[in-house]
Amino acid sequence: MPLNTINDILLKLQNSPQWRDKLFPRLLKSWSDIVGIHVASHTRPLFIQHDVLWVATSSAAWAQNLTFSRKHIVIQLNQKLSVSLNDIRFSTASWQYSPVTETNTPPSASLHPSYLLENETLNNQQTTKYHTAQDAFANWAKINRERSHHLPLCPQCQCPTPPGELQRWNVCSLCVTKYFK
Repeated sequence: MPLNTINDILLKLQNSPQWRDKLFPRLLKSWSDIVGIHVASHTRPLFIQHDVLWVATSSAAWAQNLTFSRKHIVIQLNQKLSVSLNDIRFSTASWQYSPVTETNTPPSASLHPSYLLENETLNNQQTTKYHTAQDAFANWAKINRERSHHLPLCPQCQCPTPPGELQRWNVCSLCVTKYFK
């Protein structure tokens, strides 16, 4: 019987299913510490397969940018978690299907003048199948009327306008685009 080195034994242990089952929860807990809070808000680790970590991203731009720094992230993951990952793959394919832990609204969205707070939007929207396009449009129009009935009116066109647009331009975004043309 040949003697195995400690490194061989540790490698076999790390590749065992029991070790892998405990690795992924540890990775999830330390993900934001390793990549940073801002990057973590746009990424979500999905699974590890054949020593490759698969990560969902919120957009193709994030996937491309993170691909350039994947070797650095792999090194940090291997050091922090004592694992032997070979690579990371970033993709937008599973972003909408992966479990949501927090709101997916990026921090910059709240800075936009047209942004409405969460409590200003309808919480009881239901997805319903419609028989005709007119029914779907009528429901969409009704939802938009309900969303905007409490909004102040644009002084120029009298349309409901988010307060941020009025504070920034004194008119709605449609009127300001006419002005800047």
